[in-house]
Amino acid sequence: MFEEKAGELAGKIWEALNEGGELTGKQLKKNIKTRSDKDLYLALGWLLREGKLNVTEEEKDVLVSLK
Repeated sequence: MFEEKAGELAGKIWEALNEGGELTGKQLKKNIKTRSDKDLYLALGWLLREGKLNVTEEEKDVLVSLK
């Protein structure tokens, strides 16, 4: 169940970054229509493991872009 959810959300994140360029974690949550930090980080972890993202920390948020 978690794998399906993570894969689905990872796809939404990839699409949002492909269209919008670099986005913050808050912007990504809005784009993938989730309120859960857990869901966001589950999907980001999936994409990070696949080596598809650049992630940096900016103040109290993350800044994410495609490699």
